[in-house]
Amino acid sequence: MAVVLITGGKGIVGKHLSNKLKEKGFTVAIVSRKSLKGNEIRTYAWDIDNNEIEKDAIETADYIIHLAGANIGDKRWTAKRRKLILDSRVKSGQLLFDKIKENKNNLKAFISASAIGYYGTITTDKIFSEEDLPANDFLGETCRQWEQAADNFEKLGIRTVKIRTGIVLTEEGGALAKMITPVKLGIGSAIGSGRQFMPWIHIDDLCAIYIKAIEDIHMNGTYNAVSPNRITNIEFTKTLARVLKKPLWFPKVPALLLKFIFGKMSEIILKGSSVSPEKIIKAGYQFEFSNLEETLVDLLIIKSK
Repeated sequence: MAVVLITGGKGIVGKHLSNKLKEKGFTVAIVSRKSLKGNEIRTYAWDIDNNEIEKDAIETADYIIHLAGANIGDKRWTAKRRKLILDSRVKSGQLLFDKIKENKNNLKAFISASAIGYYGTITTDKIFSEEDLPANDFLGETCRQWEQAADNFEKLGIRTVKIRTGIVLTEEGGALAKMITPVKLGIGSAIGSGRQFMPWIHIDDLCAIYIKAIEDIHMNGTYNAVSPNRITNIEFTKTLARVLKKPLWFPKVPALLLKFIFGKMSEIILKGSSVSPEKIIKAGYQFEFSNLEETLVDLLIIKSK
């Protein structure tokens, strides 16, 4: 069966996707800082700073799914942190390109993660599509360069797909885990104005889109991976409280407080616009989870039993 090499394979999405791919009969390998043999999933070593990766990782891969990248929400956006966020995406993509070019591997497709941050940290009534230009801010520029690194593969005649992802909802870790805690404690509240949109996607749908990108040879270019269910922060918070059967009476968290705590990084939770999934739907993808309440019940109630 075809071999899928995943960068960022030890992350939440990477682990979930690896399991889904194995269920479909694919052979999965990942890359990490240390090589590991003998496990169910082969782990190859790479060194991004020195532009090195184990040769076998490249030579055996039929498909590469590039998920690697430092978490944008882990720490304040100092100059050092911003550089790490950018380099972990762009330099790693360049490393893969350089090695594929050197080894002339018969790669069938290169599929790269991207993010809806491409459209910028703004709140507007505009619904963004793949045709829109990148925003002139940190996330917009990061995503532009991230995707530009992926576009290099097209020059080698390799089918290239970029998946602009929204907030990934999963039963373990991630953004949802951070949002659940205050609601469970009965102190949940909307953030800032509460009017900012929160383009989201169930992790099962996201993984299914990646698998479709492997199997559907007609998929090329950029696709937004977000649910058709457009919802604001205050609507999300109310739905979460309802599913957890918790009261929601605290006032909104002031924007100034979040700016003081998180600095520039607060933009990713205080701002947000609608993003359209129309292109991936027209490509034939049918969302399993397009309703937020049903999604939260699936992740928080059903899977916890």
